[in-house]
Formats: sequence, C-alpha cells, structure tokens
Amino acid sequence: MAESIIRQTTKKTWYKLSVYINIILFFIVAVALYFLIKDCILYGEEKGDIWMYITRDVAFVAVALSLIFFQFFRNIYIIIRRSL
Repeated sequence: MAESIIRQTTKKTWYKLSVYINIILFFIVAVALYFLIKDCILYGEEKGDIWMYITRDVAFVAVALSLIFFQFFRNIYIIIRRSL
C-alpha cells in the first residue's frame, strides 16, 4: 500500500516535499545552534555535566547539516547532468 503511494507521486510533489524537509532541517539547525551556544556559555560558568548537552547539540547540528548538504550536492549534480 505504501509502495503504491510512493509510485504515484510526481517529481513536482517530491520537489515540494524536499523544500518542506529543508525548511524543517533549517529550523532544527537554528534551534540546535541556539542550545549549543547556551550550553557552551553555561559550561564556562559551571563546569558540570553540561558536556553531555553540548554533545547532543553538536550531534543534531551535524546530522541536519549533513542532510542539507547531501540534498544540495545531489541537486547540483542533477542540474549539471541535465544541462550537459
């Protein structure tokens, strides 16, 4: 059943979904960067178990940015391939 839904979607629908996914990823990056800066400031003041929160924030930023860059380079590759 899920396969029939995936097969019925057009390229235009996939492009719209890709834009929405990128917007969500940029929002995740913004929130994670906010928490990363906040936790780094707290780490300078407290020197407690804040490093676990910093690691969490770095992981969110790394995963979201890697997905964004993957889509970016994939789209650039598609554009270059179509223009040749």
